[in-house]
Amino acid sequence: MTKAERLVGTVIPVGALRGELVSGVGEFPDLVEFGHLCVDCELKVLQLLPVNDTGYASSPYDARSVFALHPLYLRLSDMPESKDFPQELAELNTQFADRQRFPYQEIMGAKFTLLRKMYDAHKEDIRASAEPDGHLAQWMNENPWIKDYVVYRRLKAFNGERSWKEWPEYCHVTQEEIDVLWNAPWLREEHLFWVWMQEALDTQFSQAADELKKMGIILEGDIPILINEDSADVWAHPELFHQELSAGAPPDMYSPTGQNWGFPAYNWAAHEAEGYAWWKARLKTAEKYYQAYRIDHVLGFFRLWVSDRTNTSSLLGRFLPYESINRKDLEKKLGFNAGRIRWMSQPHIPTAEVWDAVAGTKDQEHEANQTFEKALNRIGTEELWLFKDSIRGEKDIEALDIHPNAKRYLLSAWGNRLFVEYEPDAFFPTWYHQNSRAYQSLSGDEKAVLDDFLARLAEKSEKTWKKLGEQLLTMIAESSEMLPCAEDLGAVPECVPTVLKKLNILGLHVLRWTREWDQPGEPFIPVSQYRKLSVATSSVHDSSPLRGWWNKEADQQLLSTFVGAPSLPSIYNPGTAKLILHKLAGAASLFRVFPIQDLLHLSSKWYSEDLDSEQINVPGTVTDQNWTYRLPAPIAAIRKDAILIRAVQDVVKVKQSKK
Repeated sequence: MTKAERLVGTVIPVGALRGELVSGVGEFPDLVEFGHLCVDCELKVLQLLPVNDTGYASSPYDARSVFALHPLYLRLSDMPESKDFPQELAELNTQFADRQRFPYQEIMGAKFTLLRKMYDAHKEDIRASAEPDGHLAQWMNENPWIKDYVVYRRLKAFNGERSWKEWPEYCHVTQEEIDVLWNAPWLREEHLFWVWMQEALDTQFSQAADELKKMGIILEGDIPILINEDSADVWAHPELFHQELSAGAPPDMYSPTGQNWGFPAYNWAAHEAEGYAWWKARLKTAEKYYQAYRIDHVLGFFRLWVSDRTNTSSLLGRFLPYESINRKDLEKKLGFNAGRIRWMSQPHIPTAEVWDAVAGTKDQEHEANQTFEKALNRIGTEELWLFKDSIRGEKDIEALDIHPNAKRYLLSAWGNRLFVEYEPDAFFPTWYHQNSRAYQSLSGDEKAVLDDFLARLAEKSEKTWKKLGEQLLTMIAESSEMLPCAEDLGAVPECVPTVLKKLNILGLHVLRWTREWDQPGEPFIPVSQYRKLSVATSSVHDSSPLRGWWNKEADQQLLSTFVGAPSLPSIYNPGTAKLILHKLAGAASLFRVFPIQDLLHLSSKWYSEDLDSEQINVPGTVTDQNWTYRLPAPIAAIRKDAILIRAVQDVVKVKQSKK
């Protein structure tokens, strides 16, 4: 592909596709039919959400393997073993067809039931194909990751789908032990089921990707930086991960206590020691299908926000790596003695605040005394308390048998500190350290000295992040021919844009967040000022589509002025969609890629009565709505909408804005 060519495309989850053979959920072969719609609209980029196996978790960012594909996207009727099951296939293809969202668990169960029948009916032929000269044997040789995945999957099923950490056997294994299980004759039949299924998925996805390439469409994948702790990769290669840490994101305006994703952090030293073989294999596998890829949460390659696993939130997280403060610095350079260091690094609970927390309860004295007894230790005769040593984090507080009001207070008090001592003699300033009781108690001079010291530590950390990010992203960029596109949202260190530009990695501009946040009124940055090496988009899978944003969230006057139409109606319509999309299509960005929902709104035919039904995921919630979005109609019906096709073509033809 030509890296200098400005292109327009769309984003869609595979599961959202509604192809000619409707089965209730999109499948890999449906990408070909959707590709024809892209050709009709003159779209040149088709970006997908992740397609790896996530087990029974519907989020595509919750992978159980970074190599295995999701069985949800397998079209059973295209498999040669399906010919004996016409009735079952017909039922599968009609049972869920009319649902507005696809029922993830139900479809998974139905597909696996039929897959087992198909496998059992043809297992002799499948076993023969796994012999040394068979095509399945050749496929296994070309995909060595399959061994870890299959043994893990078989053991997980045997253990009732529980996490590997709860297995009575084989929760901690060596590669030699995995080899023994893989080669066990009595397990061969079960192992081949998973191999057979993954080979079929690879075949179908590869064929669809080849067809899209022939159409002139760039297929862009999504490479989540992190992986579920309960995955084949972490189970088989624990040395590559810091499992004691939970990755996430620091607090922001949307998540005041941060985000705790529960995923382990990478042990980059271990990856480097083996020449980043795991990452290179991961990218090599992705390259079979994609010409470009989105690097999810690219900031994590520079520094990752991590929390101790005793906490549920990430409020007391820290950056990894980070230049920490030690006791010697606190004592010698900042003048704090041991007592004041404790004051700053441990929450101090005033007696009165505990009583205030339980005020108005049925038995205030009992509830207060229970709180003191079960959670706190008094400091001498002072009216101040510290948490007991048995309280190691928010999970321990939540487990206490005390009044809910007292529990809520203790959870808020847990974060009220200036420093976290995350390792012996290693201190990190909390995200809200300037709001802490300890910081507020400092004199003006002490605050100034501390602030200056922390600023210098941050500068040193920035250099560490730049070195690490450049090292890791250089390795990633050089490990494949795919064009890397980075999701660089969030609290972005200064070094990130510099490194991305140096390595020719595209960044991301999301219209609603590409603003001058430090200016009065927080104006939108002109699209002509977007980085050339970037992807411009109207919304993302974790946000509302443009229509929902306009109707419920946006500053309509500010946005109307920005697109040059100060009198737009308050209710979104195709005219509004056209103005906003045309404005963004004129961005200086190399790629302008719009979610399919935003493009469909160019025609009133595809407006849902329920605005919320058009959003793919609502962060921080766990519902059947999340990650189960479907197109509002079959692809064939959408292709007949001439008004939509012309409107999208007009978006594609928009020239780069000069202002």
